[in-house]
Amino acid sequence: MSKPLNLSSPMSELVHDYYEELLSFLTIRLRSRDQATDVTQETFLRIASLASLRSLQNPRAFLYKTAINITIDLFRRQKKQTLRLVDLEEAQAFPSVHPDPERTLAGKEDIHRLSQAIADLPPKCRHVFLLHKVKGKSHREIAEGLGISRNMVEKHIMKGLAYCRQRLEENT
Repeated sequence: MSKPLNLSSPMSELVHDYYEELLSFLTIRLRSRDQATDVTQETFLRIASLASLRSLQNPRAFLYKTAINITIDLFRRQKKQTLRLVDLEEAQAFPSVHPDPERTLAGKEDIHRLSQAIADLPPKCRHVFLLHKVKGKSHREIAEGLGISRNMVEKHIMKGLAYCRQRLEENT
């Protein structure tokens, strides 16, 4: 069985004196009577959990400060929820991280054709082409390493590029 409400307790005095005033203040601030009611009730619940209400020097100020803090917490929670919803909507607008099976297959076919085209290059041309395109060697480094002119290195690279491009375009 519940205890009868002691109407002379400090808590009931606070509720009696400030409930409507605080509710009106919060309704204006939150622009929602329902949210204002929730925050007002939460405010009185938090204050009721204090050890001694009689020790409060200015109970009205403490009540308002508690209500404002609860309101700030409410705004933060709502902002986080809004950000999560926006993030979800934005994430759905981005392309999938999973590759499109058709594009994956087409890419694999292109790589196979390119590998075959490189393999079909004359040996010296293929070697120069791979040193430049795969190993990242400069024309000068290749020329010095193979004992050929830089002009010849350029010709091998251009020949390799032209041949690979032609082979890739034949199948598209």
